[in-house]
Amino acid sequence: MSQIESLFRPFHSEKLDLPNRIVMAPMTRSFSPGGVPGGNVARYYERRAAAQVGLIITEGTVVNRPGAANDPNVPHFHGEAALEGWARVVEAVHAKGGKIAPQLWHVGSAINPRNNDETGAESPSGLYSADRAWGHAMSVADIEATIAAFAQSAASAKRLGFDAVELHGAHGYLIDQFQWQGTNHRDDVWGADRSRFAREVVTAVRAAVGPDFPLILRLSQWKQQDYATKLAASPQALADWLNPLSDAGVDIFHCSQRRFWEPEFEGSELNFAGWAKKLTGKPSITVGSVGLSGEFLAGFKGEESQPTPIDGLVGRLEAGEFDLVAVGRALIVDPDWAVKVREGRQDFTPFDRSVLATLA
Repeated sequence: MSQIESLFRPFHSEKLDLPNRIVMAPMTRSFSPGGVPGGNVARYYERRAAAQVGLIITEGTVVNRPGAANDPNVPHFHGEAALEGWARVVEAVHAKGGKIAPQLWHVGSAINPRNNDETGAESPSGLYSADRAWGHAMSVADIEATIAAFAQSAASAKRLGFDAVELHGAHGYLIDQFQWQGTNHRDDVWGADRSRFAREVVTAVRAAVGPDFPLILRLSQWKQQDYATKLAASPQALADWLNPLSDAGVDIFHCSQRRFWEPEFEGSELNFAGWAKKLTGKPSITVGSVGLSGEFLAGFKGEESQPTPIDGLVGRLEAGEFDLVAVGRALIVDPDWAVKVREGRQDFTPFDRSVLATLA
């Protein structure tokens, strides 16, 4: 078997079986006016399912809270119209033999540069970053209602027939804002234990979906507000962060790096996903500039990205460092990316920000 074929080996875990190791990373597209995904969104995901993507994780979908979205065209995961739209997405993906999980999201006090209205923005301490206020600090009642909203959306995902659910706990959005000292200055229990909010969300979602429904958690050390920050500066600190989340009900850790090949800690070549798997014993997903040069934030800001070889990535997968590989920009520009990889083709599509104007 060639190294490339290791990408196409089936994945089997206690709760989730996939035909291969390729995951479509969640990438915001903003093509759901009023929060309702239409037929164009269903076709977008259907094309990837038809082209050998093992698991599709949708773009971030917002839970039922004021301020959960900072973009009116980001899809909701609540309300009759939005959920009917997602039911059609699930049906389309399953018709092509694919599997799909929604990513549940609350942006917290993250700022959309195209929308400078902070009305409704809520976060642990009313901060976008350590030195910039935005929106308002959440009350305890706000926090409890938000936890319930995540659980409600997760229950809807199971009812609609999704194959798993992912929580967005990365990149300086709400769950991550509670975890990060830069944005959590609270003097109550939600600040004394900065991981408490994430654990409570996981616990509530697990209760809502039952013991057998797969739960994925996306995490990152870096934040959009601060690329260099680390929540865990050592393997022990990382274990102290991840193991309670694992115990609360996380089945798979989706470990976001800007560049997947960078070691997480000095003295080891393991990346973030490698350490998560080693410390928790749970499967992990690696992600970060797979198949394209540059990194995704620069790409979204206008830097052109060129196709790059994935031999090193596949070797690390084959060695068992991580279990699954999430692909973002390469699958935005080319729904057939996985087929081309498997067939050894070289006609990969570069990424240019102009492609974001359409949903192909």
